[in-house]
Amino acid sequence: MSSTILEPEQDVLNAPAELPDGPALDSSDTEPADGSAAETRRILNEAFSPERMSWKWMSWGVLGWMVLMHAGALAAPFFFTWQAVAVCVVMHWLTCSIGICLGYHRYLSHRSMKLRKPAEFFTMLCGVLSGEGSPLNWSATHRLHHQRSDLEGDPHSPTVSGWWSHLLWMFVRQTPAEHDRLYRRYVPDLLDRPMMRFFEWSFFPWLMVSAAVLYAVGGLPFLLWGLCARMVFAYHSTWFVNSATHLWGYRNYETTDHSRNLWWVAILAYGEGWHNNHHAHPSVAPAGHRWWEVDITWWSIRLLRAVGQAYDVKDRIPSREAAK
Repeated sequence: MSSTILEPEQDVLNAPAELPDGPALDSSDTEPADGSAAETRRILNEAFSPERMSWKWMSWGVLGWMVLMHAGALAAPFFFTWQAVAVCVVMHWLTCSIGICLGYHRYLSHRSMKLRKPAEFFTMLCGVLSGEGSPLNWSATHRLHHQRSDLEGDPHSPTVSGWWSHLLWMFVRQTPAEHDRLYRRYVPDLLDRPMMRFFEWSFFPWLMVSAAVLYAVGGLPFLLWGLCARMVFAYHSTWFVNSATHLWGYRNYETTDHSRNLWWVAILAYGEGWHNNHHAHPSVAPAGHRWWEVDITWWSIRLLRAVGQAYDVKDRIPSREAAK
């Protein structure tokens, strides 16, 4: 691999433009005197590099959590009850569709709509309970993905390998300094929001509280199905968007990356599988752009708008010209 991922004409650190569907650069990213520009380049080069896939850079906390959740999911069938499966299905929809797809992705990362405070808190809570990371970490990583999609520097590009984009990229540890620069570079619009700061420090406690509540209400069946199996199903639903929809499917738009529309991922991930549509027009709230491209998350956005909890929704589906 080359030692740099930004060609001179693409050096966003020295450009006055905005990130794709993200915030304008703050002064800390345009001022080279303190070395911040060089540090940001290092983050883009190294923080998510597959070359870090080694024991030295292993994120043991993430690996341990994933092993624990998958072990619990494998044990769940031995503690089967219909009530536990119902809890799994409802929690999967709440955390994956409402939390990740609507809250973290379309609302925070791409600002496809605005939410009133009750809806914002609820969607962020659902996102936290998904176990896919804090709102700040998820959004910052996703904005970086859009800026470097399928290029060197993309955190989870399938051009490295299908397994890398699906799963392995998460096991690479970043330093606290790299996390700080990632946040200040890609989510400066979110850093000072009290609700985002609250969920940043309370992310793991919420997971522990949810596990305790599930066990208290329904014992091991609720814990294994409502936490472990549900999270594993949600994880792979999301990861297929990173991997499968950059490898297989059809394209409505000509984009600079390899994004595809894949129907079965759209079903598993509540509409996110119409990925070429999304990469062509990231800030558009509906992911399905043809009448038969079903987008369940879009139905929830329409409901929130109908009851006054969502507004300024970007719902105009563009014509299928080549995306800019």
